Formats: sequence, structure tokens, C-alpha cells
Amino acid sequence: LSAAADPVSMVPGSLEGGSWCNEHMIHERLDIIEEKVIKTVEHLESEVKSLLNIISETTSNIPPVPGTPLTDVFDGQY
Repeated sequence: LSAAADPVSMVPGSLEGGSWCNEHMIHERLDIIEEKVIKTVEHLESEVKSLLNIISETTSNIPPVPGTPLTDVFDGQY
């Protein structure tokens, strides 16, 4: 492994005896990443719900015209 691919080996003063410190650092970084992922997922869920509400409101406001056949938007070509 190169030093760039192994961020633990780049910690100043890291020795084999300092593995607890390295593990602690890794866990802290993983906790930060996990928190960011959770916040991102929550934000995306909120955005999707908002978009679905907008779509629902838009489609419910379109008045149906009696006797109008449904149109195939693909004209049979997929």
C-alpha cells in the first residue's frame, strides 16, 4: 500500500504501539462520515416528499375532460 492509500500511516508520530490512537481516530472519522450520510439521507427524503407533494397537487388540479381518450405519450414506440 502506498502512503496516500493508507491515511493511518500518514499520522505524525504513528508507531505500532499507537494503534489504539489510530483506531480512535478512525472511529471518530467514521462517526463524522456517518453523521453526514444520515443528514444527507434525511435531506433527500425531505426533498423527495416535497416533490411528490408538488406532483400530487399538480395532477389533482388538472380537470378531467369527459369523453377524452387517454393518450399514449409513447405512441406505441418504446
